[in-house]
Amino acid sequence: MRNRTTVMVSIVLAMLVASMDTTIANTTMPIIVDDIGGNSLYAWVFTSYMVLSTVLAPLAGRISDLFGRKRIFATGIVLFLGGSVLCGLSHSMLQLIIFRAIQGIGAGVMMPFPSIIAGDIYPVEQRGKVQAFFTGMWGLSAILAPTLGTFFVTYLSWRWIFFVNIPICLISLLALLPYKEVYQPKKAVIDYWGALLFACGISSLLLTTVVHSYTFIYEAIGVILLIIFFLYEKGHAAPIVPLNLMRNRPVALMIGGSFLSCAALFGTSSFIPLFLQNQGHSLFVSGIALLSTSIGWMVVAVPSGKWVLRFGYKPLLIAGHSLLVVTAVLLFFIREGTSFGYIFGALTMLGLSFGLLFTVSTIGAQQLVEAHQKGISTSLQLFARNIGTAVSVTVMGAIVTQSDIFYEGIHKMFVYGLLASIIAFAVPFAIRAGKKEQLSE
Repeated sequence: MRNRTTVMVSIVLAMLVASMDTTIANTTMPIIVDDIGGNSLYAWVFTSYMVLSTVLAPLAGRISDLFGRKRIFATGIVLFLGGSVLCGLSHSMLQLIIFRAIQGIGAGVMMPFPSIIAGDIYPVEQRGKVQAFFTGMWGLSAILAPTLGTFFVTYLSWRWIFFVNIPICLISLLALLPYKEVYQPKKAVIDYWGALLFACGISSLLLTTVVHSYTFIYEAIGVILLIIFFLYEKGHAAPIVPLNLMRNRPVALMIGGSFLSCAALFGTSSFIPLFLQNQGHSLFVSGIALLSTSIGWMVVAVPSGKWVLRFGYKPLLIAGHSLLVVTAVLLFFIREGTSFGYIFGALTMLGLSFGLLFTVSTIGAQQLVEAHQKGISTSLQLFARNIGTAVSVTVMGAIVTQSDIFYEGIHKMFVYGLLASIIAFAVPFAIRAGKKEQLSE
């Protein structure tokens, strides 16, 4: 297809900066605090970015269904670019938090589009390869981010961790310009109130993962707002989140499965580096261990598109969840002194599992809905994974920090992962297998 290469350059670069930004900030925040102060607000630099990027992803997908992919994606790049410039110019922690929020808005708008646009321009049998390539970018960002962060703070300034986004975003925008959009948007009235209720409700619930007092207030506000959102959306002619999508049994179950699988073990990547460093391994070796997940992911993601056409969704999702349980069992046996090779193998298995689950469910989210719902369906998959990841990191973090002995906390953390992965394993069995030709329309 004409312009396919330039579009891929655009969406891959956007994905690279969005995925790299969180990690590179993590490695340099102590330096930033030393320069501009505000240690008491430290956590909010991450929270403002995480909450807004998570909440806005499904809304961006829905809006793109109504107004087209290109203009919404470009808006996200511009917002991320502007937020990056402002972050680099910050002179106080409060400024940095506000500007990180702008960055988070841009990232939330950008993140769904690699999968959405790839679903528009590539046939189903090629999407596995594309998803594998996207995974490779995530793996590359995991290695580049700490390396670049260290280089910038050593030889230039911490401000360059944000300024480096400027040329990448500009190239992404230029590569997007010649793109002739394939999808024809369906015009409709924007559901502003629905978007506001959804954003505020989810934001309140997400804040419970970072605040340490009065969490019940945030929980209550979030639940009440989401109930109001549900009742409001039922009567809206063009809802921002079409509730009839949840009546699509396979899609709803794939969204639920994505949430549960991420809630089970996706937080592992946040704690394995800490485990390895406690074992005496370097930061670089810890990064190499995480690279194993990307390797496993790409191995199964490449042929997944063809496997969907051959076997259908249900058997592949069962296989993916089976691998997740096997991974959980391997992680369950990690103890003090566990070798690097064992951990590398367990994380490779984790990559095989998530590579199969995420690729198949992403293809399903696009193939099992009408064209005008493809954006919101794909975005809800991403949203479910993000929420599941937030739950996983929060629960695992609480288990580790509340344990008097570090290695005992790690073991308890993986007991949780094993139990949660077994629960997730039940989900794909509820999918009713359909005709393969229907699955590949």
